[in-house]
Amino acid sequence: MSIEVKVPVLPESVADATIASWHKKAGDRVTRDENLVDLETDKVVLEVPSPVDGVLKEIKRQSGDTVTSDEIIAVIEEGAAPAAEAKPAAAAEAKPAAKPEPKAADKPATAAKSTANAELSPAGRRVAEQHGIDAQAVEGTGRRGQVTKEDLVRVVKGGGARPEERVPMTRIRKRIAERLMLSKNSIAMLTSFNEVNLAAVMAMRKTQGEAFAAAHGIKLGFMSFFVKAAANALQRYPVVNASVDGDDVIYHGYADISVAVSTDKGLVTPVLRNAERMGFADIERAIADYAKKAREGGLTMDDLQGGTFTITNGGTFGSLFSTPIVNPPQSAILGMHAIKERAVVENGQVVAAPMMYIAISYDHRIIDGKDAVLFLVDIKNQLENPHRMLLGL
Repeated sequence: MSIEVKVPVLPESVADATIASWHKKAGDRVTRDENLVDLETDKVVLEVPSPVDGVLKEIKRQSGDTVTSDEIIAVIEEGAAPAAEAKPAAAAEAKPAAKPEPKAADKPATAAKSTANAELSPAGRRVAEQHGIDAQAVEGTGRRGQVTKEDLVRVVKGGGARPEERVPMTRIRKRIAERLMLSKNSIAMLTSFNEVNLAAVMAMRKTQGEAFAAAHGIKLGFMSFFVKAAANALQRYPVVNASVDGDDVIYHGYADISVAVSTDKGLVTPVLRNAERMGFADIERAIADYAKKAREGGLTMDDLQGGTFTITNGGTFGSLFSTPIVNPPQSAILGMHAIKERAVVENGQVVAAPMMYIAISYDHRIIDGKDAVLFLVDIKNQLENPHRMLLGL
């Protein structure tokens, strides 16, 4: 029985998708729920699983093709066996004895290569397959040494003295570019800065970290302090949490905080919904879950939709100072940076303290400088006195 494989129903905000890469070819055996193909939209990469066990009979749309919701992209013959397996036993016996398969020890490079390439992103895997690159032999520049598409492209370019390669933007990168230009052209953006002494936060993580992990099964990180501080400050300065819609200003009575997560395909911003109601453990678990999904390409459209305010952490990559860009229709974004030991004056004495520059970029059309600065000072005060934050003060 022939079963059609169709493009999943895409959200209303997504008109179509691009076939990033097929993981099977015509004639291959497939199992139910096995990923057949990756579809790249403006925001995420979607996996299309096999609906049944069988054989991939036909691939109707190839890598790079643009497809829409419910479009047929392949046909599976349910329960069928691959052509090689379907031959009568007698015919198989008539053939000369096949040479024995080489032992695993005889082909470690092939096994290692397939394993390493399987861990790449869809775009990276496509580059590796096109150029026959063994990802295991490439030095990765991604997080925890992961090999990225850019690393593989660099290997491809390494052959000549002045090599060049024209590579089309991915759909996600195009979407990021569009959003950045929209922000630049439609928002009167301004940035204010402050600095925060994180000694109290670091002391709390040191003294309470083990107890927190034992009680909640998750590590107490820095981001939960910033998310909670921002959620509290947004309640006190609601205009920072507002958005512009034509000639109207929409005030949101909830804090849906987008947390920027870097992937090898670009920056994505999954949303912590109702962050004002979340405890530290809830925030840490949600962030860890989103980070895992982002690494594995499992983020959904629902994970990324909405958001009333964004937090981005350039300090993860060593940034000391930056001006983050507002993500419309949001009106503000908080930028975190690297923590550095610096000389500060406390009670008339010069001491070393773990300091971080923080920044708020905001839409000056609706947020006055006074509100933006007071919002940033509110966050500074909470982080320098985290016990007050825990008490809701």
